[in-house]
Amino acid sequence: MGGATKSILIVPFFGQGHLFPCAELCKHISSYNCNSIFIIPSHLSSSIPSDLHHHPSIEVVRIESSAETPPPDATHGDWPAPGPHHHHQLGQGIESFLSRRFENAQPAFVVMDVMMNWSKHIFKKANIPIVSFFTSGACATAMEYAAWKAHVDDIGPDPARMLPGLPESMALSYSDTRRRDRRRHELGGGRGRGRGRGRGGKGSDGTNLGPPRLGQHTRWMDETEGSTALLINTCDGLESPLLKYLTVQAEMPVFGVGPLLPGTFWKSIGSVVHDRDSRPGRETNYTEDEVIQWLDSKPGSSVIYVSFGSEVGPSMEEYDELAEALVATEKSFVWVIQPGAGRPGPPASLFGERAMSDSKKGGYEPCGLEERVGNRGLIIKGWAPQLSILSHPSTGGFLSHCGWNSTMEAIACGTPILAWPIRGDQFYNAKLVVKYHHVGHMVPGIDDPLEMVKKINIIQGINLLMDDGEVHYRATALRGIFDGGYPSSSAASIKALVELIS
Repeated sequence: MGGATKSILIVPFFGQGHLFPCAELCKHISSYNCNSIFIIPSHLSSSIPSDLHHHPSIEVVRIESSAETPPPDATHGDWPAPGPHHHHQLGQGIESFLSRRFENAQPAFVVMDVMMNWSKHIFKKANIPIVSFFTSGACATAMEYAAWKAHVDDIGPDPARMLPGLPESMALSYSDTRRRDRRRHELGGGRGRGRGRGRGGKGSDGTNLGPPRLGQHTRWMDETEGSTALLINTCDGLESPLLKYLTVQAEMPVFGVGPLLPGTFWKSIGSVVHDRDSRPGRETNYTEDEVIQWLDSKPGSSVIYVSFGSEVGPSMEEYDELAEALVATEKSFVWVIQPGAGRPGPPASLFGERAMSDSKKGGYEPCGLEERVGNRGLIIKGWAPQLSILSHPSTGGFLSHCGWNSTMEAIACGTPILAWPIRGDQFYNAKLVVKYHHVGHMVPGIDDPLEMVKKINIIQGINLLMDDGEVHYRATALRGIFDGGYPSSSAASIKALVELIS
């Protein structure tokens, strides 16, 4: 692009679903005569993809921090970020770094994860333009705003409520308006207990909803106030009408810059992706080669992959129902069980290695399951090579919470999804998968937030997904939008962003 090399700051939120996309964004921005400076708390150093450290145009800056354990009542709502002391310490570290490094020349701009909104004042004080980054997709952001703008509060069982400017398939249903975090009834989150720190808001009784209560002012409007532009981890091929809607409504440029998947994925399209090359390995009971070898022994599209990611999952009782369902289906499966699975509270990965070690105590254990299913099941405890599994031809379906990273990875690999959303934007992501793209199904019975998901629901859902030839065909067809590699529309967006700020 010519001219002097620009410095761009990237500030991610904690957790893999935020760190990984921000790391990939660093690489893409660095392609445009820019040096990317990735600012992270020191306790998250081990979570950074190893190839980031060797990139000639990327600098990883570790700010000393001591993540706090959240207060006891934080388990009764959306888990919070580390507390005020951590924010203060990290904020001081960022300010000190800025004053040392940029005494004479300011960085061109900072890309700030919207979940790091608390740090906005630091960059405003330094007169650094702020670009807000959603590591989630456009769907949740657009629907939250459209529902607020349409003054939607509650609707009856029939018909669904159209939202002006959005696709007809994304109309709000009765269940959308009454959906809550599916864990709340198990956690005892009654009147007034919610903390309201996540993407969701509070209902009239003070409890946190999965999505914000429809018609309620949306948090992202406050989080992005004063920003120069918005970045969203999506592309035209996945969410074009939703991106266009946000571009009209946001009153600032909106750029789709995703999917922010590892470079190894784009180089391996059409074959099995090797996760170990781009993501830091964590403790696990199976190596990536052992997982691929097991999948190699199974027929094509015969394996259901089950994983709820590193941050949320079902209750202990629902895990028991899932285990029994996997026995009863008689289908081959890979089941990833994270440390601390089934326990309330924030993911241990937020709080460093000691917390990760502590999280192994009291998590869900599928006692006797391996003996009951034999070689039909592979139970992974800890880290799993998700892209390797999703891209393998033996994998025929993905039982997922519909976190945005998992959703994009499944779509990019042509793997249909059985949606089991737990909270926040996962409900909207599931709607995008099932209602808009038609590349998956919902777990039957999921619409009632106060009812536990039972064995029979899971069996019905797995059989429906795995036996639906049409949904498999559509998933394969949708994958085709990535045959050319990283989307040209997203590459053009990053270029336009750098030019805009310059």
